[in-house]
Amino acid sequence: MRIHVERHAVKVFPDSKRVIARYFFNGEQRGKDLIARVLQLSHEEVFDLVSPLLQEFSKRHRNITRILYRNCNRLKPFTDSLGIHLNDLNHWQRLLLGSYFTHEYSIESAAFFNPSMIEDPDQMDLEDGQKRIIISFRAVGEGHISSIAFRRAIIDKDNNINILPVGNYVDEAEMVHDTPFEKELFFEKIVTARIDNKVVEALKARMKDKFDYDTLQRVVIDMQNCEPDDTVKTELEKVLWLSDSYSNISFSLDTDISDRVIFPLSELERKGVEDARFVRFVDEDGTVVYYATYTAFDGALIMPKLLQTNDFYDFGIRPLHGAGAKNKGLALFPRKIKGKYAMLSRVDGCNNYLMYSNDINLWENPKLLQKPIYPWELVQLGNCGSPIETPEGWLIITHGVGPMRKYVLGAGLFDLDDPSKEIGRLKEPLLAPTMDEREGYVPNVVYSCGGILNNGKLLLPYGLSDYSSSFATIDLNALLDKIKSDAHP
Repeated sequence: MRIHVERHAVKVFPDSKRVIARYFFNGEQRGKDLIARVLQLSHEEVFDLVSPLLQEFSKRHRNITRILYRNCNRLKPFTDSLGIHLNDLNHWQRLLLGSYFTHEYSIESAAFFNPSMIEDPDQMDLEDGQKRIIISFRAVGEGHISSIAFRRAIIDKDNNINILPVGNYVDEAEMVHDTPFEKELFFEKIVTARIDNKVVEALKARMKDKFDYDTLQRVVIDMQNCEPDDTVKTELEKVLWLSDSYSNISFSLDTDISDRVIFPLSELERKGVEDARFVRFVDEDGTVVYYATYTAFDGALIMPKLLQTNDFYDFGIRPLHGAGAKNKGLALFPRKIKGKYAMLSRVDGCNNYLMYSNDINLWENPKLLQKPIYPWELVQLGNCGSPIETPEGWLIITHGVGPMRKYVLGAGLFDLDDPSKEIGRLKEPLLAPTMDEREGYVPNVVYSCGGILNNGKLLLPYGLSDYSSSFATIDLNALLDKIKSDAHP
């Protein structure tokens, strides 16, 4: 007997009208040449260019002058190398210079999928049986560049879902470098980033056991100024790109959550930030923190990262280290197990692994947890979000890839005290694309990054063929009973 899956009529589609102003840089020398040419313009020419820009784009973005100032300030390493001090420039020059390193980007014009769902920290002013939730999505725009976008919704006692209206603007977060770097961990990650080893060793010799971003930037610039080889200068620049992986970002308090978009912030994630798996983590002292594992991608290198927030305004970002922090698809358990953090991983790309750690950023010794058994998962088996705790065990929603690269969802159950023990898994897919769900950006795919339990049901958001998203409801007890019965001949 198959599990009854109730598909909701609610669907979330990409919105091509939502745009974001972002900083970009394409080649160091080209950028320096552009800066020099802009600063040769007369005061009248500068004003005549900036004034209509502000009038045109102030209607499309919140505080466009702040965005242009911010992007101008990001040019400081390059203006310094040209002997130009930003503080010596007037208001209009800085705005114009910032505008040349800014462009609009439709963050979700192509696709809006791979959702993750968690309870909202704010549960005030609700009716009986209602719950406020936050849903994250992978939003894809021009050039297949991915961002993390959000929506807020309310579900009622019957698990009907109401997606709240979106805001009028998109806000890119301010990035703050205020985290000290641990020398050994930082340079360990540099090795995986494929930066020239001789350059790395020369830089490492000049750094203390702990250092901050400003110190690193000064040392890199000093080494670049003494280095005639442009190739070496580029390798040193990559180190600064990597340092952006250790940062805090902050959104304005006057933004709706649908305005907040985590867009690629550094060169090492310039091709996208993908598939955030959010989880409400409860520590042993009862403290609640919201974490998300996600994948940063620069077109060649995959870097797993961890987001941390208490309020969805301020986020800490750190790369994940260790032999287990490889490939895509890491998912954190919602609490510690026997005093240690626990994480699912897919280090080899086709099997599920389990690992433990005393340090949430360092993951070693992954142990094989699941490998494909059934025909619908033989190509690849992975998780679809953080494990969900039930009285019967840890419920893990999985994705399986079978013939014709068809993605389906499955489910498994694991021991609460020892998740390495598999109690059982479904023999047949829990959810497969229907005829009206199989066409899209990438056809024949259903995929999720995490659901929640509510009123005895599993509420599972899922992406439809990498284009849009929808929701499904499954009775929890029926699902657990089916998993356990499938575990026995």
